[in-house]
Amino acid sequence: MRSLPARAHITAAALLAAGLLAASDTGASATVTTPAAVAAPDISVANVKAHLTQLQSIATANGGNRAHGRPGYKASLDYVKAKLDAAGFTTSVAQFTSGGRTGYNLVADWPGGDTNRTVMAGAHLDSVTAGPGINDNGSGSAAILETALAVSRAQLKPVKHLRFAWWGAEELGMIGSRNYVNSLTTSDRAHIAGYLNFDMIGSPNPGYFVYDDDPTIESTFKAYYAGIGVPTEIETEGDGRSDHAPFKNAGIPVGGLFSGADYIKTAAQAQKWGGTAGRAFDPCYHSSCDRMTNINDTALDRSGDAVAYAVWALAAQ
Repeated sequence: MRSLPARAHITAAALLAAGLLAASDTGASATVTTPAAVAAPDISVANVKAHLTQLQSIATANGGNRAHGRPGYKASLDYVKAKLDAAGFTTSVAQFTSGGRTGYNLVADWPGGDTNRTVMAGAHLDSVTAGPGINDNGSGSAAILETALAVSRAQLKPVKHLRFAWWGAEELGMIGSRNYVNSLTTSDRAHIAGYLNFDMIGSPNPGYFVYDDDPTIESTFKAYYAGIGVPTEIETEGDGRSDHAPFKNAGIPVGGLFSGADYIKTAAQAQKWGGTAGRAFDPCYHSSCDRMTNINDTALDRSGDAVAYAVWALAAQ
């Protein structure tokens, strides 16, 4: 996440809460009107952590980071792309320049679905130069990668088209995602039904924050967490600081998840979620210690399942 400037099945009840079911004419019951009845898979936290281990190894082999314009970033992108290509996605890499260095966005489309109604899930793949960026934002990048691979394993046939994206140079001011949005025609933008952003979702002293933007996307995430008995709060710390901002500014519906950065967890939040009051959600934010040891497995597991829950639900209506 950029600095501030100086396992749940999709149940009928949860889908109704998210506005994804249509009531019967009698009002006595609700019936699924789309393939939303297909349950989202349990995303393996072990698989997500295996991707994080690869990103950590890439950083270690390339000067300790995966930052824009550095070899660790391109190696990270190549790792993700190879996984997606092997899984049957159509991938494309777009170059851009920022600060005199070449950056890259990776976009992966799953075959099928209505391309006039596209659901996107994205995360920034770059770290800061200070460290490997395993929570910020290996966590989001790895979770959407494993969700994409789960789509392939399920051979999902969504109603809406599915697109996943990994952005470059977010840490420099959402450069990659802004470049992508600016490259879209007015018609292209109108065909994106929603953009879901995942930036820092495995913080070591975690909170469970949901973006307060598009009501349908927001209610979908809240339905998942309600289903597993985890309270949420509206995300305010990262508003405008991550890759949903260019989409939102272009009039595209957005939503997402966040587990906290350098803000301090309150006593009330610690009572609600556990963890340590008076300590940052991520004390290693933008630091060299943002390594594999900086991940909370429970938060990462819940977040990964929430990603899949939203992708399955929102693409099915």
